[in-house]
Amino acid sequence: MAIKIKKMIKDIFSEEVANEVIERIRQIKPDDKPLWGKMSADQMLAHCNVSYALTYQPEMFQKPSALKKFFLKTLVKKAVVGEKPYPKNSRTAPEFIKTGQYDFEEEKTKLIDNIQKTQKLGFAHFDGKDYFSFGKMTGNEWNILFYKHLDHHLRQFGV
Repeated sequence: MAIKIKKMIKDIFSEEVANEVIERIRQIKPDDKPLWGKMSADQMLAHCNVSYALTYQPEMFQKPSALKKFFLKTLVKKAVVGEKPYPKNSRTAPEFIKTGQYDFEEEKTKLIDNIQKTQKLGFAHFDGKDYFSFGKMTGNEWNILFYKHLDHHLRQFGV
C-alpha cells in the first residue's frame, strides 16, 4: 500500500525562508505579466499586502458580522489555512480585490517590510492570536496563511 506524504508548507517565520521569499519578490518587474489571472504586478503586490494589513491594521477594515465570521470560520478557513494549494483563478474576498494602479516600488517595499516584521515577531507571537476573519489561529495556521498566499502569487508571476 502506498503511503501519502503531506506536502509541508515552508516556515515563513524562519529567516532562511523569509529571505527566500523576499528574493523571489525582488525578481518581479513592474511590467511582468502573470501566468494566469488578471492582476498586474503592482496589483498583485498590493493584494499580498492585504493579509498583513488585516493582521497589523485591522481597524482599517469593517469587521465582519457574527454571521459572516461564522461562515468564514466554518467554510472558508480550511481552504485558506489548509496545506492544499490555492487553485489558479480562485475567488478572493472583497478586501483583497485590487484594481487600478499602485506604486510598484512602494508596494514591493511594504511587502518586504511586512515579511521581515512577521519573521522577527515569530511563531510564538502569532500562536493563539486572533485573525480578522477566522478568530484565534495556531502558529501553524498563521504560517500557512502567510506562506501559501505569497507562494501562490509568486508562482503566478513565474518566480
